[in-house]
Amino acid sequence: MNILVVDDSRTMRDLVSRELRKEGYDVETAEDGLDALEKIRCFPPAVIITDLNMPRMDGLALTKALRAQSDTKYVPIIFLTTESGEDLRRAARDAGATGWIVKPFEGTKLLAAVRRVSS
Repeated sequence: MNILVVDDSRTMRDLVSRELRKEGYDVETAEDGLDALEKIRCFPPAVIITDLNMPRMDGLALTKALRAQSDTKYVPIIFLTTESGEDLRRAARDAGATGWIVKPFEGTKLLAAVRRVSS
């Protein structure tokens, strides 16, 4: 199963990718929303894990863009972010997010969330 990890931190992309690859997932990474939209053309994801705060295009704008496209309209999107405010969670849900995990994350929780949204 293809998973796209979107985060402006290389360290975070590497950490998340390593956890997912250990479980046999195929992972592609992107450094922000615009990069993610480019990568999706060649790597159709079954799940997208995205940060909220990123340069050029943040996670909310990415989610809205993905929900507006027929091929990604229903792809589960999990936010993985340091933010925990209820207003931001609501904004993400309203944009079309499927889940929310606060950094720092536990690998078991991340994997459980991926399994939950992809089944």
